Amino acid sequence: MTIQTSVSNPHAAHPTTLTSLARSIGKNFHLIMQLTKREVAGRYKGSLLGITWSFFNPLLMLAVYTFVFSVAFKARWGSDGEDGKIQFALVLFVGLIVHGFFSEVLNRAPSLVLADINLVKKVVFPLEILPLVSVMGALFHCVVSLGVLLIVQLCFNGYLSWYVILTPVVFLPLLVLAAGLAWILSSLGVYLRDVNQTVGIITSISMFLAPVFYPVTSLPDNMQGWLFINPLTFIIEQARNVLIWGKLPDWVGLAIYMLLASCVAWLGYGWFQKTRRGFADVL
Repeated sequence: MTIQTSVSNPHAAHPTTLTSLARSIGKNFHLIMQLTKREVAGRYKGSLLGITWSFFNPLLMLAVYTFVFSVAFKARWGSDGEDGKIQFALVLFVGLIVHGFFSEVLNRAPSLVLADINLVKKVVFPLEILPLVSVMGALFHCVVSLGVLLIVQLCFNGYLSWYVILTPVVFLPLLVLAAGLAWILSSLGVYLRDVNQTVGIITSISMFLAPVFYPVTSLPDNMQGWLFINPLTFIIEQARNVLIWGKLPDWVGLAIYMLLASCVAWLGYGWFQKTRRGFADVL
């Protein structure tokens, strides 16, 4: 992979329109894929099993959570017996996959630009793609985890609902939202170094303020609506519908979510493009 190394003016103005974003993604699509491959491979560089760990990690996590919550805590998701244990583990794992993807993108975002200072000061490089590379890297691990989930579900239930093919539709709005927030946080991380620690705290809290370990219906009626302020709640519920319960997603809800996520993505991209002119001075 080669990167253009001519010197650029770091203080030059950058376009903020959706057209410029689409043009940048199209022009740099191959570069985004190459950087994503490098990021995924680099995470397991030097390990004996290499990228195979991306499969064993979620499998081990599923086994541990199954034991802790289904055996030690004897938690159930509406059914009893051995089937109830497996069902609880699968339902729980869906929530963990959604949260894991979102938290991985947000936790890495504040350090994306800081980790590549040379790209800011010395070379012509489309910095706006760095958050997209982070999203794609997290998506790779998300897809592997979903594969583990489907394999385990097929082994224990003996079948998969055809609704699982709608999983990409459910996750797409979350990808768009994550990209928008990554643009904002990667910019703020340059100017405010405390952002990294703050985001880590927020993503940890968000796990318990979303229906990852419990159903929404377990809360009092007057509190259930507040849970949907967390952007993970709706996606977790819809992901469980298509992956576990064999139901169609809420199309109207997904359309509204996609509209709001697109607005956040546009604002995030515009913010990043406007503020990147000061990166070189701060770094």
